[in-house]
Amino acid sequence: MTRSLSADALAIWHSAVDAVRPAELVARYVRTEADIQQAIASARRVLVVGAGKAGAAMAEGLETALADRLDKVIGVVNVPADAVRPLERIRLHAARPPASNHPTADGAAGAEEMLALLRAAGPDDLAICLLSGGGSALLPAPDGVSLADKQAVTQLLHASGATIHDMNAVRKHLSRIKGGRLAQAFRGRMLLSLIISDVVGDPLDVIASGPTATDPSTFADALAILDRYRLRDQVPPAVVTHLESGAAGRVPETLKTQPPHVRNVILGNNALALRAATAKAESLGYRVLNLGSFVEGETRHVATAIAGIVRSIQSDSAPIASQACVLIGGETTVTLGPRSGKGGRNQEFVLAFLHKLGEAGMRGVAVLSGGTDGEDGPTDAAGAVADEATLAAIRLQRLDLVSHLDRHDAYPLFDAVGALVRTGLTQTNVMDVRVMLVHS
Repeated sequence: MTRSLSADALAIWHSAVDAVRPAELVARYVRTEADIQQAIASARRVLVVGAGKAGAAMAEGLETALADRLDKVIGVVNVPADAVRPLERIRLHAARPPASNHPTADGAAGAEEMLALLRAAGPDDLAICLLSGGGSALLPAPDGVSLADKQAVTQLLHASGATIHDMNAVRKHLSRIKGGRLAQAFRGRMLLSLIISDVVGDPLDVIASGPTATDPSTFADALAILDRYRLRDQVPPAVVTHLESGAAGRVPETLKTQPPHVRNVILGNNALALRAATAKAESLGYRVLNLGSFVEGETRHVATAIAGIVRSIQSDSAPIASQACVLIGGETTVTLGPRSGKGGRNQEFVLAFLHKLGEAGMRGVAVLSGGTDGEDGPTDAAGAVADEATLAAIRLQRLDLVSHLDRHDAYPLFDAVGALVRTGLTQTNVMDVRVMLVHS
């Protein structure tokens, strides 16, 4: 039964990922929107730029949709190195190594190519920007600071447990491409941004740090974020100097008014993935409680709360009766200590869930938490899946669950018991999907 529950959890999770495959989403949209087809037909050139973990698949889908007009297409899209493959007209640029989420010199070189391409656009040119999760780190174009300075800021914010909103507010004000500045570089006929959202609520200004969207944050906000995480004295001095210059009006602000020739379209998001997971779970005979995509907070606390819901299902058949499937999306955070181990927020979620329920609580229960991009922290796993047998294997090997949890060191523990979910890059990214199955 426990193996069957874990298999069901994996099937439900994979259905969620399959529903947000970028190539299909892009090709379908471009082929079916009449005004887009007309704009492409009348354009002299189609300039393609963009960045993200889904960038390679999005570019492939775009070339498929434009198969009869590829002679017009030219472009470059920044993607992780292990996503690079040859396409007909769009060059996939290796902007960072695998299992990393920090800006690099290679990423900066690709960003400069994009800026140059859009700045050289003529009045009859159409631009298509392909954006997805991970795009912010893949699009470094430092403004007033060095790349090393931006890398340091990103690492400090990440280690402090900063939300994606806070991280991007800072990064936008240290960039010549984020915060709508890419849109400002384009003077052609139309700029269409096709977006796979990896952010709670799908805010256009936050996804990939909003290269083609208006930005409500300010230089003053960026400084306040550094203060909130007590980082002003830790970040490179040039960062503070640049942000203070912007707050004083000596550096122009990010884009505040949306240009009429720019259109931003969300093609896929976490809610779409959860709807697909719901359909799959129901087809397998589960009653589904879909808690939605707006789930944030410290991973361990969220896992503890969800474990409480599972206990309520077991004990009181509330808020749903067994056989039950609880789904949650969103994206949590992990605040790392000074000597943290190896893992990611999804592996930590499963570990904290096991710790809360214990052996008795895990009877007839399976839990899976995975990043839809196939990556979880600096590891080769998307996340982890566990059931009663997993907990037994942990104890058989005398692994200290609490110690691994306190050190944020879930990866070696789950690796030892064969509980990691390894998919490789999925070519999409719509945050995380978590599946909890309860069978009485």
